[in-house]
Amino acid sequence: MVRIWKKSKPESDAASIPDPHNVPKHVAVIMDGNGRWAKQRGLPRIAGHHAGMKAVKRVTIAADHIGVKALTMYAFSTENWTRPQEEVDYLMKLPQEFLAIELQELIEKNVQVRMTGWREGLPAHTLAALDQAEADTRHNTGLILNFALNYGSRREILEAVKTLARETADGQRDIDALTEEEFARKLLTSGLPDPDLMIRTSGELRLSNFMLWQSAYTEFWFSNRYWPEFGEADFYEAVKEYQRRTRRYGGLK
Repeated sequence: MVRIWKKSKPESDAASIPDPHNVPKHVAVIMDGNGRWAKQRGLPRIAGHHAGMKAVKRVTIAADHIGVKALTMYAFSTENWTRPQEEVDYLMKLPQEFLAIELQELIEKNVQVRMTGWREGLPAHTLAALDQAEADTRHNTGLILNFALNYGSRREILEAVKTLARETADGQRDIDALTEEEFARKLLTSGLPDPDLMIRTSGELRLSNFMLWQSAYTEFWFSNRYWPEFGEADFYEAVKEYQRRTRRYGGLK
């Protein structure tokens, strides 16, 4: 298989690159449409997921090139366990396959790999690949490539509330003094900034239980392209649209 991280930059002309002075710090991506992409071509759904892995590479390179600090990929939700077992098994192999091919280049590119989600239920081989990648890139200071795996925002919020309730019952916390910042530190995304830009592919217009708290003032950009078709030009188009917007956070500017 061809490694593509050796490229110093994406193959784009200068006019297509967004303004480097207004780049979103954190971009979140709902990677949707792999199965429909495969169906259109008479292929099994898992072929779409394999093709989608290549799109992860393209977008990661593009994000790194323009200075995005964190890129979160919604790889597997808590609801995705209801899919056919064959498909779930294949999806659980993708992190291992991706990292086996690309980890060394990620290290060389100073990318830090993280996972956001619940470990229980994930196969040992999936966790082993992610744990190795996190350990090997822990001290990298460039782009954070964050995989949201076995993640669901409603559970995330509920677990945070339970933790705060236990701390209050134990006398560790004055619940009336709780701030939004303290609550955010109880979420799985603690340590990451809220996403400035969220991209969803395949024409669907919903969040699908992804970063509900964190996206309160996120800018959304929707594409009709299926995820395996999504490339650097699409990513840059989303960033340029983000740059055309004025973020007022409920106030006036």
